[in-house]
Amino acid sequence: MHPDIALLTKYSQPGPRYTSYPPAPHFAEDFGIGQWRQEIIESQDSARPLSLYVHIPFCDTLCYYCGCNMVATQKYGKATEYLDFLKREIDAVAALADPARAVVQLHWGGGTPTFLKAEDIRDLAAHLRARFNFAADAEVSVEVDPRGLTREQVQALRESGFNRASLGVQDIDEKVQQAVNRIQPLSLIEEVYGWFRAEGFSSINLDLMTGLPHQTLDGYRKTLAEIVRLNPDRLAVFGYAHVPWLKKHQKLIVQSDLPNFATRMAMQELILDTLETAGYVHIGMDHFAKPEDELVKAQRGKTLWRNFQGYTTHRHADIYAFGASSISQTEDIYAQNEKRPDGYQKLVGEQGLATVKGYRMTTDDKIRRDVITELMCDLSLSKAAIESRWNIGFDDYFADSLRALEPLQADGLVEADAKEIRVTALGRLFLRNIAMGFDAYLNAPKKDAPRYSMTA
Repeated sequence: MHPDIALLTKYSQPGPRYTSYPPAPHFAEDFGIGQWRQEIIESQDSARPLSLYVHIPFCDTLCYYCGCNMVATQKYGKATEYLDFLKREIDAVAALADPARAVVQLHWGGGTPTFLKAEDIRDLAAHLRARFNFAADAEVSVEVDPRGLTREQVQALRESGFNRASLGVQDIDEKVQQAVNRIQPLSLIEEVYGWFRAEGFSSINLDLMTGLPHQTLDGYRKTLAEIVRLNPDRLAVFGYAHVPWLKKHQKLIVQSDLPNFATRMAMQELILDTLETAGYVHIGMDHFAKPEDELVKAQRGKTLWRNFQGYTTHRHADIYAFGASSISQTEDIYAQNEKRPDGYQKLVGEQGLATVKGYRMTTDDKIRRDVITELMCDLSLSKAAIESRWNIGFDDYFADSLRALEPLQADGLVEADAKEIRVTALGRLFLRNIAMGFDAYLNAPKKDAPRYSMTA
């Protein structure tokens, strides 16, 4: 079941992506290094696994659409210096952690982690493995920019234990690539994709993007056809968020070159039709995977979860995140590092850690996080399970939220009865809108309220 343009238009509104609840704009600056250090010490549980995240903020060139925390530079010495401080932060956290805790997931993001030379990839990976206890079946993934990548770097990643890769493609149309300053012909994508397959990576994801300048329905149909032919294990199809007030370089994109709303909505329908016909399962949000993929199995088994790394099968893992802008998470805490690499390095050099803001969750936050995350991951919610877990009466506690869901029920996006709330097949495209009904912060008065990207 696919939405019509009128429905997509109706529910296109600013909203969080809910990689955390409360969302990151609500983190406060009264939470710093001392609080994060104490939380690491007090939250140790040898039975609770770890998920590690490493942020490499550097890129060779600036992609005009980019919304990441990154620095475009040709000076590799900046990365060499950064890696020294990154390893110091890793050491500081490892010294406080229980060495018996198993690392079940590691992800390198950016920026561009493959900005690093092969020898530095090996060195950083070895440093992490020397200080943490990696499970034999750990999921180890990396974000990849195909441009400038060498076979030696791919081999270094595989030899360092990486088994999953996510390649940034966005669009194969040359005119679109030129408009966003990211030139990578299809032949390059095919070659790099082949390297990862040949080196034995167990899962390859391709990232695509809609809403970029000069994109057309016919052009994107050609891009999807080539991507399906490559046969990746997973696909993420993100909508471009034009937020020049946050990302100044996006002013380099000519706004009049962006596809109009009707074209963007038609592209959403095209994506659903094309990928479902090709056999991919729409997990929700922007993510698709093959039926045998772990994410699909986890969703069917109601063990899928969502955090700052997107959808994950590691629901009960604490996240230790390293590098500029990275966000750590325990059951009770979010802790974010200084965003600027130079500021990050200064703090690590002085104090070992670089936390500049964070958030300590209230009981209400935890209840709402469970509800929002389960709806976005399981696509259903047992009221009795929430009541038992949190000792509340669901319908009374969420009376306002249930009223907010009534229009979505009328439009066929959710179903609700005395026992359950269920996301319909049509509703998978509107998960952010459904979750927003349970968000206590969206309508709360606040000076300088956060500005979010559009849900469609």
